[in-house]
Order: sequence, then structure tokens, then C-alpha cells
Amino acid sequence: MKVEENRTLVTEFVLVGFATDPFLQIIFFVLFLVSYVITLTGNLGLMSLIYLDSRLHTPMYFFVGSLSFLDVWYSSVYTPRILSDCVSKNNQMSLAGCAAQFFFSAGLAYTECFLLAFMAYDRFVAICNPLLYVTAMPKKLCVQLVAGAYTAGFANAIAHTGNIFRLRFCDNNVINHYFCDAPPLVKMACDDTQLYELIQNSIIGCNVLATTAVILSSYIGIGAAIVRIRSATGRRKAFFTCSAHLVSVTLFYGSILIMYSRSNSQHSPNWDKANALFYTVVNPLVNPFIYSLRNKDVKEAFKKVWGRLTAHK
Repeated sequence: MKVEENRTLVTEFVLVGFATDPFLQIIFFVLFLVSYVITLTGNLGLMSLIYLDSRLHTPMYFFVGSLSFLDVWYSSVYTPRILSDCVSKNNQMSLAGCAAQFFFSAGLAYTECFLLAFMAYDRFVAICNPLLYVTAMPKKLCVQLVAGAYTAGFANAIAHTGNIFRLRFCDNNVINHYFCDAPPLVKMACDDTQLYELIQNSIIGCNVLATTAVILSSYIGIGAAIVRIRSATGRRKAFFTCSAHLVSVTLFYGSILIMYSRSNSQHSPNWDKANALFYTVVNPLVNPFIYSLRNKDVKEAFKKVWGRLTAHK
């Protein structure tokens, strides 16, 4: 803390987390540890299958593998800190540490928005132009799209982080959350936040509108293509190809929109923590299972790789 103009400016924060009761902290530690291990195992396992099986060397699985890589990184921004806070009596985080966590949180969230949009376009090309799919989605273009998602994501994160951390935070340094997120930080600001909210809404609005437009237009085209398919089997197969991506988009965009579509005055700590769990912990946990449990290609790849491993024993 430092005093300026009769105000105590915050130089470090205290994260409340999910509970202060020692017994509940142990329960949360076990739950989050198990979820983190499953998240890492599922995503790294899916990435390994895609790398090892040549039948999965297609644009679709390149994007799925890229999403798994992103989810490993994304979950690691939050869960290790949650685990540390569950067992540590010192839940303090410096202003620089808070800014760093916020930066990577925002950057990876924006990146996932763009990546999911590009995955929707990939599904559009696969269903509407199946004969030209490989030609229309060469590896170079796929790499460029993923690189573009990261570039756009972290460029927006720079703007978002600079926008919020130009504010001064006064007096109360307790964040009733499990990570440094915008709503609790804004409530602690001792500056006028109208300009902040204008810039924030502009950044989020432009990115969400742009990526949502790509997803909606892709699925409108996909829907029109499915209607033209004469056989029921063909329509089911086409729909099944998109179902995993649709579930992933719904989980991620749904929780993000619920969180940031409300004004800062409408946010409540417990609701924000519960809602944020979906895009910080739950989504990276379930994504590898969404894309693999009912996927015949992934199951066959797993059997093939498992067969190789057991044959060497």
C-alpha cells in the first residue's frame, strides 16, 4: 500500500477464493486437483493421438489439436493458483502479478473466440465443399489462421489490460474472486470508470460480434447444405460433424456473454465465481471429451496407439 492524496493506493491484492473454512478448502483442493489432472491428461492425450495417427492429419483435427493446446495453457492460468490458495495462508498477489494473470486470461479467452470462429469456417468448407476440402484448407492456411487467432487475441489483451490497469485501486485490496478479473477490479477503482467501461464494451463488443458473425454465417451455410442432402444418413453424418463444435461454442460463448453482458453494478461475487468456472475450468476439462467420446476416428486412433503400446510390453 502507498498513500496518495489522503487515499491508500493498492499495490497488492488478496484473493478470497472459494472458501475460508479449512475443511472446505481441502475439499476444493481435491476437486480442482482432480479436474486439473483430467484436463491435462485429456487435452495432452488428444494432442498426442492427433500427432501419432496419420488418419487424423486433417484440417479439422489440426484445429482440434490447437484447441487442446490452448486449453492446457488456459486452465494453467487459473487452476495452479486456485490450488495454491486452497493450501496457503497467504493469498496475496502483487499488482504486477494480477496484471500478468489478467493479461494471459484475456489473451487466451480472445484467442479461443477467434479459434472457435475459424473452426466453424473449417466445418463450413468441409460440409459445403467436401470434394475441395483439402485443397481449400491447406496446412499453410490452417497454420496462418491459428497464428492469426493468437495474434488477434493477445493484441486485444494488450488493449484490455492497459485499459483496466491505468485505473488506480484504493483502500480495499480484497478481491472476492479466485483470479484477477475485470468486474471485481473495477469495483475497487477510485477513478471514474465511465471511459473504462466504454473502451471495454467496445473491445468486447467488436470481437464478439466479429467472431459470432463468422460462426453464425458458417452455420447458416451448413444448415442450407444439410437441407439439400437427400439421405437421412448423410444429414445425420453432417450434423454429427458439427455437433461437438456447437457444444463447445455454446459452453464458452454462453458463459462469457452472461458474465460480460451485464453492467459492473449488476455483478455479484458468488455469481461471478460460479459463472467464471465454466470458461476457466469446466470448458477446458470437457472439450477433449466432447471431441473424442463419440468420434469414431479418435476411438480407432486410440485403439491403434494403445495396441502399439501394449504390444511392446
